[in-house]
Amino acid sequence: MTFRGWPAEALEFYDGLEADNSKTYWTAHKATYEEKVRAPMTELLAELEAEFGPAKIFRPYRDVRFSTDKSPYKTQCSASFERGGYLQLTAAGLAAGAGAYMMDSARLARYREAVADDLTGERLAGIVADLAAKGWSVTSHEQLKTVPRGFDKEHPRADLLRHKGLIAWHQFPLKPWLGTAKARTHVEVFLRGCRPLQEWLETHARQP
Repeated sequence: MTFRGWPAEALEFYDGLEADNSKTYWTAHKATYEEKVRAPMTELLAELEAEFGPAKIFRPYRDVRFSTDKSPYKTQCSASFERGGYLQLTAAGLAAGAGAYMMDSARLARYREAVADDLTGERLAGIVADLAAKGWSVTSHEQLKTVPRGFDKEHPRADLLRHKGLIAWHQFPLKPWLGTAKARTHVEVFLRGCRPLQEWLETHARQP
């Protein structure tokens, strides 16, 4: 199948799910999810695989075992690439990310040492500046209020040292192209633009 974008029904499905996150709603609209949400995502991932590697779509069901929120369904269709990269469709439209969402202690230690180093740290600062110039945010799931212990509080890259992960993120504006094959081009531009960040993290803060 050829990717042709997501129709309006895909966003309407998530509008409805946000208002009524119940098995009754899900069962009544499951065909819409399969045909208008998941199928286009599957088609897009298949077309991107040659350049960005295999990807998987996350299950639509929430793990509520340890959550106070017992809503059974996720209000987004998400997918991640083995080589790095993330896509998400919600009622607000399409978003994409790249980088390291969270780092374990060993990886975080390597990241911080590379950020503190003048050569590798300046390279990362330049990458972050370039991404910001494109209108993409660079952030993390969690960050410290101050620089971590053992590093100069006045370090010129203190903001990067405080991060416990590092991701580029972009919520695409809701435009008619989302319902066309042009959506693929927007995703490609983002993922290609994030390659320097992915490569820096792979070189200096590789996952064990």
